[in-house]
Amino acid sequence: MMLTAFSFAALAAWLGVLLVPWQPHRVRERLEASPERPVLSDVTVLIPARNEAEVIGRTLAALAEQGTGLDVVVVDDESDDGTAEIVRSEAARLGLDLRVVAGRPRPPGWSGKLWALEQGLAEVRRPLVLLLDADIELAPGMIAALVEKARDTRAAAVSIMATLHCRSLAEKLLAPPFVFFFKLIYPFALAALPRSRVAAAAGGCILARTDALRGVGAFEALRDALIDDCTLAARLKANGQRIWIGMSRSVRSLRAYDLRDFWRMVSRTAFTQLRYSVSLLAATTAAMLLVFVVPIVALFSGSAPAAAAGVAALAAMAGAYFPTARFYGLPAAWTLTLPAAAVLFLGMTWDSALGYWRGVRAHWKNRAYSTAE
Repeated sequence: MMLTAFSFAALAAWLGVLLVPWQPHRVRERLEASPERPVLSDVTVLIPARNEAEVIGRTLAALAEQGTGLDVVVVDDESDDGTAEIVRSEAARLGLDLRVVAGRPRPPGWSGKLWALEQGLAEVRRPLVLLLDADIELAPGMIAALVEKARDTRAAAVSIMATLHCRSLAEKLLAPPFVFFFKLIYPFALAALPRSRVAAAAGGCILARTDALRGVGAFEALRDALIDDCTLAARLKANGQRIWIGMSRSVRSLRAYDLRDFWRMVSRTAFTQLRYSVSLLAATTAAMLLVFVVPIVALFSGSAPAAAAGVAALAAMAGAYFPTARFYGLPAAWTLTLPAAAVLFLGMTWDSALGYWRGVRAHWKNRAYSTAE
């Protein structure tokens, strides 16, 4: 009886995902590159770079294809792999108007990326700034599309959830669910509504009005935020600014991930996302077990009603996940791997909590952020 009730609860949860008006499971908020190559004299691209020698050349080459008049600032965040030298060499070869800022040591209380962005923002004189991760490759015309979207929506910030590298087994198993879960937590349609309290941004690619950034205190106001993109979006929205977030195949992450890389990436901020709350951790664990594990257990329970509810719940889950899986070019049957991915993400979340309780709030790019910071 209890398992049957839980199975029907899981079914109800997935039906809720499918039926809520804002449709977080769908891939409706899309923005692709424009065929135009306009003059981009009002845009500065700001790139924080720490040990990005392997990928930053492709990122810069893509910027050279965006249009004319683009200004680029790269903040070399104490790299020891020759990143700055590669940037200067590639900029000269490509004819980019680019400046390299030598990053100063990170002050206490700052996250590394935000400190790099703060130093780079001091160099920005143009009305629009594109905050771009060093491993993000833009299709030709993408900056023009971002500028047009910002104007059409009157948004102070337009951000794109980059298409993640999705070739290896680990990437196919975990990259699409990472995007899917993000969209469930931060429904893109609600983020764009001024009256909604949902605020979200994807930090790898954010086009923002420079005055709007400075109007909320820029990165100084966020300096200790580990989920800096969504924190920035929340501050902009609280200040009365519009935001927009979407997906695009024209914004691609160049970084390949294995299981260990995914584990580090998610565990870096998972417990932060739960506001370091034991009760939220417990609730999240219970919810994940309910919607992903209970339906599978019900299939083998010997109870016909529980099994029927379990099958229906898994079918609804697959239907909810299918748009994201299709976006990543995966077959419909791949949607049934979502429970396995969910269990792994739950393990990453618990690892994040255990790290916090051991005194390490996060660890990223060879930097540890203690709970005292």
